[in-house]
Amino acid sequence: MQSFAGFLRQDLDAVTAGLTLPWSSGVVEGHVNRVKTLKRAMYGRSSFELLRTRILTQP
Repeated sequence: MQSFAGFLRQDLDAVTAGLTLPWSSGVVEGHVNRVKTLKRAMYGRSSFELLRTRILTQP
């Protein structure tokens, strides 16, 4: 627990900004997760073009 608290103290500005500012990177993280899931599902099965098409056409 002490090492975790020490880590938070080292990056106190980022922690404070993350808790107080109105913006979030949650939407971006969601898109990254979706792309990674598609890549895993299609690994070794098809071409890059199909993966690209699936990524660009899904909401």
